[in-house]
Amino acid sequence: MSTFSEKLKYSSELNKSLLCVGLDPDPSAAAISDMLQFNKAIINATKDIVCAYKPNLAFFDALGTDGLIVLKATIEHIRDVAPNVVVIGDAKRGDIASTNKVHAKAMFDFLGFDAITVNAYAGLQALAPFVEYADRGIFIWCRSSNNDIGVQDVKVVSGDGQISMFLWLANRISDWDRYGNVGIIAGATYPGDIALIRKICPEMPFLVPGVGAQEGELKRALLSGMDRFGRNIIMSSSRGVLYASSSRSDYSELARSKAIEIRNNINSILEDEGKNWGKT
Repeated sequence: MSTFSEKLKYSSELNKSLLCVGLDPDPSAAAISDMLQFNKAIINATKDIVCAYKPNLAFFDALGTDGLIVLKATIEHIRDVAPNVVVIGDAKRGDIASTNKVHAKAMFDFLGFDAITVNAYAGLQALAPFVEYADRGIFIWCRSSNNDIGVQDVKVVSGDGQISMFLWLANRISDWDRYGNVGIIAGATYPGDIALIRKICPEMPFLVPGVGAQEGELKRALLSGMDRFGRNIIMSSSRGVLYASSSRSDYSELARSKAIEIRNNINSILEDEGKNWGKT
């Protein structure tokens, strides 16, 4: 049985990529109305360019009853055409432990995600039902990519005085990662904060959203968040790739072009740092 970390490493090395494409199917923005066919076209066009896909469950929920069917069929299509690519369920699940137990069953046993995103507001121990799936991963929402001040910015008292909540949480996550299957979510729009979190969690995988449509600073975020080998970071772009074109005649081709552009930019930065593929 492969661990989540091993699968992520293999997927990244196979496609020489740290890029994740977020699957946020929005009928009002997509070039075609059939969201399953839209997802399949995007996946077919990018399957050799990415290390991960990240279906955002909110967009599937918004499709109503059919959304669950589309989500499950989308995951099955990824397994068929890109079996080595990691699939991350962007679910932000997080409740008391008894509820998380059934959340974990739904996310891992029914939908079959390799990893999911979670919220730690109820406490880290409440997330134990997710972590007990030792071959799967969880990414804990630590530093959001949005620019609104929230709970993450509240100052809390620690042994070193007052620090921001997201740094306090990062310290707790680092101490709590018992199986090595826990990662951090930190938005690309705050590269300085990513660097602070990486110092606290030097070995953990980072999921970094906000690359593309949210105008995250790709280079600074990558350099701040990669580990000492230039790995263990997933740079995620959703709208910037999915909706590169609104024309039904070329939307998948332009999605591929945009994904190649982002991956090549990432790999160029890695090469400049002496961290290119094959040098680990």
